[in-house]
Amino acid sequence: MKFRRSERLIDMTHYLLIRPKELVPLTVFAERYGSAKSSISEDLGIIKETFEKQGIGTLQTVPGAAGGVKFISKVKQEEAQEFIEHLCKLMAEPDRLLPGGYLYMTDLIGNPHIVNEVGRLLASAFAGLEIDLIMTVATKGIPIAHAAASFLNVPVVIVRGDSKVTEGSTVSINYVSGSSKRIQTMVLSKRSLREGAKVLIVDDFMKAGGTINGMISLLEEFNATVAGIGVLVESEDAEERLVDNYVSLVKLTNVDYKIKQIEVVEGNYFSSNQSFLKEEES
Repeated sequence: MKFRRSERLIDMTHYLLIRPKELVPLTVFAERYGSAKSSISEDLGIIKETFEKQGIGTLQTVPGAAGGVKFISKVKQEEAQEFIEHLCKLMAEPDRLLPGGYLYMTDLIGNPHIVNEVGRLLASAFAGLEIDLIMTVATKGIPIAHAAASFLNVPVVIVRGDSKVTEGSTVSINYVSGSSKRIQTMVLSKRSLREGAKVLIVDDFMKAGGTINGMISLLEEFNATVAGIGVLVESEDAEERLVDNYVSLVKLTNVDYKIKQIEVVEGNYFSSNQSFLKEEES
């Protein structure tokens, strides 16, 4: 079947969007559309220009016989800024306050559009790094981890508080919660991680960072390394921060339960001194 150029462009765009960070040889498209590689290269140039102009991402070309092209999801700074400001307004709604000073976030994490955008922003922040998989802890971090994974095209592993029969043999560690200073347990299936894997840790909320620090310790048991850390919300109210290098979308600066006031500001997502963002740009 011979494709018209307009049909080719639409189909190629869809093909690349659902396969982020996957290297696609030009021969795949040439055979798929019955077209010369020179025509395919011209089409990819149009798609790349459109992606970058619209803030969708970019196309990375790998030269050589074993090369090809891969789609890298990115977000324009203006678009990211607008979304983060919207998140801050949503987080600051007074009716989110629960007894004990906790915040209700289930509606945000359960909103597919919001979660998808959170995942896209986190994936964009770490798009330049080599990542084998994403790790999160049950339960609220799971939707965010899967959203980010869909843009990085990597699997997700879930750390739990207890072992499950369906997980097989597991590795467990004890860690100290950063906020409550309680000793808790973290469990991960032995089949989840291969030795030497580069892991992006993702979570919904970070106060002192005890849970994330626990996941870092768990990775050491697998001889795996931390590629990056990304969180939806960080709390400024932490006596001692146990995690240094991380990317956050929003920051919770103050919660006053008496007057029903929540203060939320932009996180460190755009900070130029973030080592993970610097590594991507270099």
